[in-house]
Amino acid sequence: MKRHSIPIFLLALLWVPLLAHGGSEVRFVYDGDTVVLEDGRRVRYLGIDTPEMGSDEERPEFLAEAARAFNEKAVRGVAVRLEFDRERKDRHGRWLAYVHLPDGRMLNAELIRSGLARVLAVRPNLEHFDRLVEAQQEAMANRAGIWSREAVFEGGPCVGSRRSRRFHRPECTYAARIHEDNRVRFETRWNAFWEGYSPCSGCLP
Repeated sequence: MKRHSIPIFLLALLWVPLLAHGGSEVRFVYDGDTVVLEDGRRVRYLGIDTPEMGSDEERPEFLAEAARAFNEKAVRGVAVRLEFDRERKDRHGRWLAYVHLPDGRMLNAELIRSGLARVLAVRPNLEHFDRLVEAQQEAMANRAGIWSREAVFEGGPCVGSRRSRRFHRPECTYAARIHEDNRVRFETRWNAFWEGYSPCSGCLP
C-alpha cells in the first residue's frame, strides 16, 4: 500500500498555536479592551481585563473611561496586526487577539503597563502570559493607575489555583474544590496579583 506523506512544513503549521492577521483598521472602540474592525469583526484583547464602563444604571468603574481613551488614541483609524492564540473566538463570537501597533508594541501589554488593565489568564490562551505579568509587576511597582488605590493592598490570606490562575477567599466554595497539586497560598491579595492571578468573580477577595 502506498503511503501519502505530509510535507514537513505543513506539519509544522499544524502545530503553530499563533497566527497573525495584519492590516486590519479599527473602526470603533467599545472600551479599554474591545474594538470593532472595518470588516465588522469584534475583537476582545487577550490576556487582559480593563475596568468596566458600566451601564445606564451603573457608573463606570475606576479608570474605565481612561482605559477607553487610551485604547482609542492608540488604535482608532489605525491598521493593527492581530495575533491569535489557540482559541480564536469566545462564547460571544468575539475574536480573541493580541493587538500589535504599527510601531511594534503590543497594546495588551501597554494597557497593563499603564495601570489601566490587569492580567486575566484564560486557558488555553497563555502564549504571552509571562510577558503580561512582567508588565503588571512594573505597573504595580510604580503604583500606576488601578494600583494607586490602597484597596489593592487590603485583604488577608487567599487561595489560588495554578491551573485557572484565579484566587479566592479561603472560605469560598471554589477554593475548596482546588486540587492540592494546583493549590497555592498567598499571604495577601497583592501577592496574588503580583503573580498574575485574578480574583474570583464570586467571592471577590
